[in-house]
Amino acid sequence: MKEFVLNGTTVKNWARELDHKAWLQLGNLCSLPFVFHHVAMMPDAHGGVGMPIGGVLATTNVVIPNAVGVDIGCGMCAVKTDIPVAEISDEVLRKKLMRGIRKRIPLGMAHHKQAQDEGLMPAGYDVEATTVVKREYKSALKQIGTLGGGNHFIELQRDEEGFLWIMLHSGSRNLGKQVCDHYAKLAKELNERWFSSVDTGMQLAFLPWGSQEYQQYWTEMQYCVDFALANRRLMMQRIMEEVAEAFPEAHFEPMINIAHNYAALEHHFGKNVIIHRKGAVKVMEGTVGIIPGSQGTRSYIVEGLGNPDSFYSSSHGAGRRMCRTEAVNTLSFDKEVAKLNALHIVHAIRNQNDLEEASSAYKDIDAVMASQTDLVKIKVALSPIAVIKG
Repeated sequence: MKEFVLNGTTVKNWARELDHKAWLQLGNLCSLPFVFHHVAMMPDAHGGVGMPIGGVLATTNVVIPNAVGVDIGCGMCAVKTDIPVAEISDEVLRKKLMRGIRKRIPLGMAHHKQAQDEGLMPAGYDVEATTVVKREYKSALKQIGTLGGGNHFIELQRDEEGFLWIMLHSGSRNLGKQVCDHYAKLAKELNERWFSSVDTGMQLAFLPWGSQEYQQYWTEMQYCVDFALANRRLMMQRIMEEVAEAFPEAHFEPMINIAHNYAALEHHFGKNVIIHRKGAVKVMEGTVGIIPGSQGTRSYIVEGLGNPDSFYSSSHGAGRRMCRTEAVNTLSFDKEVAKLNALHIVHAIRNQNDLEEASSAYKDIDAVMASQTDLVKIKVALSPIAVIKG
C-alpha cells in the first residue's frame, strides 16, 4: 500500500496502476468537503462513473448515489459440493449441467416470461411507500433469478482437492440501475438548487443525512441489496437442482455470499460515517469472502484480516485494465480462444464482441492478490472448468 496526499486528502492506495480516468475521479473524491479521514483504492481499481470502481469512500452526513453505482447490491456467491470433478464426463458437463443451467436461468437482457413467486422477493419493506421500487416491482418479478449481462457470470470450478464448486456473479438487474439513475438525477438537481460547492460535472451529487430524499434513497438502495441477494440465491438454488439431478447423491455446503456495491453506516477511526463501497467488499477479521478472477483464470475464497486502513475492505475481483471497446478492437479472437481451449475450459467466447470479457481485458488476478496480503488471506484457490457469461 502506498500513501500520499491529493487535493488535501490522504489516499491509501493498494493498486499498482490506475488508469487516467481513475486518477481524475480520485482527485474529485479527494476534493469533496465531506470526505472523512482518507480515500482507499483497492488493487483492482479502475475508472467508473463518478467514483472509481474498486474505491472505498467514507463521508460525514451525506450519501452519494454514484459512489454506490447502478448495480446496487451486486456481488458474488459460491457453494462447494462433494462431487469429484474427475467423475464429471464431458458429456454430462456440456449436455446436462451447462444445458440445464442455460435452460433454467435467463442470460443477458433476457427475463423470465412469467412473474416469479412474490415470496422470493425481499420481505419487511413497504413497497407502496417507495418511488422506484414500486414502479419497477412487476418487472422485477420477472428479473429475479436472472443473470444479466456484462461481467456477470456462472462458473463451475475445481478446488485444489478436486471437488466441484459453483460460483456466480450478479446483482439487482434493472431495478438497481433505475434506483441509482433516479436518485443521482434528483441529487444533481438539489445540489444545483443549493448552489453546492461540489461541481455536478464530477457526477458526485449527494443527498444529506436527515433529508427526506436521503431516507428514500437509503430505503430503496437497501431493497436493491436484498433483491440482489434474493436473485443470486434463486439462481444458485436452481443450479444446485440441475447438479443434483445429474448427481443425486451430491451434498452442498452452505452458500457463501458477499456484496460489493452499497453504502453502509459504520464506525471508523472514532466516528460514525457512511461508507461507500463501489466494487469493494467488506472483510472484517474472519469474514469469508469471494474474489473472482477473469474468464479462464483462478478465483479465490478468502478470509478477511480486518485492516482498518482499507476501512475493512478488499478488492472485489481482478479489475479491468481495458475498457470494453478497447478489448474488442485490440485483442485477438484466435489467441483468446486458444488460451481457454488449452486449459480445457468450456468457455463463452463465440465472436469478436465477446472479447469484452476476455481475461486479457482484466488485470492479473494473482498480482491483485499479491497486492492485498495485508487485507485478506487465501483459503481456497479455484480453477474454472466451465463458464457461462451474461
